[in-house]
Amino acid sequence: MRHNKNYNHLSRQSGHRKALLANMASSLIMHKRIETTLAKAKALRMYVEPLITKSKYDTTHSRRTVFAYLKNKYAVSELFRNVAPKIADRPGGYTRILKTGFRLGDSADMAMIELVDFNETALAATTKKETKKTTRRSRAKKTTNATVIEETITEKTVPETQNEEILDESKEKTVASVENTVIDAAG
Repeated sequence: MRHNKNYNHLSRQSGHRKALLANMASSLIMHKRIETTLAKAKALRMYVEPLITKSKYDTTHSRRTVFAYLKNKYAVSELFRNVAPKIADRPGGYTRILKTGFRLGDSADMAMIELVDFNETALAATTKKETKKTTRRSRAKKTTNATVIEETITEKTVPETQNEEILDESKEKTVASVENTVIDAAG
């Protein structure tokens, strides 16, 4: 039965587990990405996300609360100076876990945990997607291949100077026809 199993104990005593998570959280904040086992990554996510949420409000109390968990003043200053401004508008989900395969020694599931707003390649991919934003609701807006082919054929067969001459002749004909209609209407 799984009574009162609220989180993964990682096969460690409480002091060892707290020290492990504090060190891993400090490393994650300092390096923005670490590789570990999948179970530790999931436990670390539960440990570090409330700390990142506390860093949104830069008060002495929140700094002391975060320091009580991390026990590393450099990680706390990095969290409040660099990480907090980037995640200020994010409502949660500050970390991402990516499975990387199995460890050779014992076939443990390995994973990479990273801070979402600090992955430059993923951010570049999302900016490309944001600029594209196309929806396909109607087929009427698309140009048909026949019109594109006709345009390319006319551009290739008739040189630029001939196009201009044809346009000039057509303008003269329309002006003459307008003048004729005006004369016919007056006469």
